[in-house]
Amino acid sequence: MDVARRIEQGLINALALADLPGCPPKLAAAMRHGVFPAGARVRPRLVLAVAAACGDDTPALTDAAATAIELLHCASLVHDDLPCFDDAATRRGKPSVHRAFGERLAVLSGDALIVLAFQVMAGVVPVRPERAAALLLTVSRSVGLPRGIVAGQAWECESRVSLVEYQREKTGSLFEAATVAGAEAAGAPAHPWRLFGEKLGEAYQVADDIRDVVADPALIGKPVGRDVALARPSSARELGLEGAVRHFEQLVAQVVASIPACPGAMALRELVALEADRLVPSEIMALAA
Repeated sequence: MDVARRIEQGLINALALADLPGCPPKLAAAMRHGVFPAGARVRPRLVLAVAAACGDDTPALTDAAATAIELLHCASLVHDDLPCFDDAATRRGKPSVHRAFGERLAVLSGDALIVLAFQVMAGVVPVRPERAAALLLTVSRSVGLPRGIVAGQAWECESRVSLVEYQREKTGSLFEAATVAGAEAAGAPAHPWRLFGEKLGEAYQVADDIRDVVADPALIGKPVGRDVALARPSSARELGLEGAVRHFEQLVAQVVASIPACPGAMALRELVALEADRLVPSEIMALAA
């Protein structure tokens, strides 16, 4: 089974729990709306890529970690789009969950996706209990306090915030979880993979800041100009567009340099190069030249 199909099958299997008798139909529909159709699925791809580079000897654990991390990412998008945060009308080229199902179901569906992520991981504990315990801790730390995506979102509510800290928590924490979880699922040491995930997450957030300034909303599937409208911390606002692009290029170089020595290092470098070009293509680079 190829990587994309493996990821989608894991998500389909997880969302099937929402179709069991007794689940409110609108809630189940709102959850599916928040997960499908696929976005880039970068985080679960990263889990699978690192696991493959480390041997991937227990695919059930790898798939559970990849599914859980994508569910958590989707939940964060559902909540991020709410009127109390971005008030975004679209996501992935279609109405955001709160626009399609109302604010109450959007809140509940995001909550339910978070819980579902941990249900998925709990289901594979018997496969390799010692690895599953480490995975649960890794993933839970990436979501909550003091340095998870919830904390990252909460920094938007503070009067002062470090841009690096904000980006590390809002975006980098889940990327770091993806790289570490991929290694842990395969029984490899986790520590060498932390910096790779951290730097990759920082690069993604800087790219997102750049795209919020210059990207076509029809191409990225969500509104632009929100950082300025909401006075959010942003690399483009702090460094200027040209400075943010240079910073992104530096981060991509750091990401490549941080890939640990392993049989799959070349494939990971190729993945980083492809993603960098997708996120900040040459036409955007030219705008900042």
